[in-house]
Parts: sequence; structure tokens; C-alpha cells
Amino acid sequence: MDPVEPVSVEVVQQVAEYFSVLSEPMRLRLLNLLREEEKCVQELVDATQTSQANVSKHLKVMLQAGILSRRTEGTSAYYSVADELIFDLCSMVCDRLACRIEAQAKHFRDFSLSTRT
Repeated sequence: MDPVEPVSVEVVQQVAEYFSVLSEPMRLRLLNLLREEEKCVQELVDATQTSQANVSKHLKVMLQAGILSRRTEGTSAYYSVADELIFDLCSMVCDRLACRIEAQAKHFRDFSLSTRT
């Protein structure tokens, strides 16, 4: 087995920053809304029922991280998912969480059944 080379501080920092982009619930909501098609900022504001400033702030972070792309048409900005791999990552995390929740539910069911006489 080959020895594992230490990872540079810069690489670890970039990976941490990428994951931090996904640590905000509003950003995950926006990604979900953009899953099927691009949307303009106003559509995202309406769907999330939050302020335009808040939506724009989160879109900017994801755009800078390379997760989203942006195009303008007249005075409107349209956003779409630039990195489809993001959905694979989210699916993996959701599957893992679902397995943990199912295991916890089994423990509760087993406990509930074992306490009945």
C-alpha cells in the first residue's frame, strides 16, 4: 500500500469552502428550485418568500463557487446549475441521512415492541 501524501493547506481550505457553500439551508432550497430549469431572481424570491437581497446574496456565493451560472436578459438575471454533480453529492448525503433515520426508527420500534406485555 502506498503511503498517503499529506494534503496541502490550500487544498483543504478550498474543499472546506466548497462544503461551506452547501451548509446554508437557503442555498439548498435555491438549488432545489433550479434543479429542472433556470429561473430569474424574481421567480426565486417568490418561491422562497424572502427578500430579493437575501436571494441575490446566496446566488452570488454559489455563482462564485462555480455551482451556478448566470445570464442576463434585459434587466433580469437568470440562474441555472452549472455543476450538475452537486445533485449527486446532495443525493449521497440524503441517502446517508435516510439510512440513519431508518436505523433510528427501527430502534424506537424495537423498544416500543419490547416494552409491551
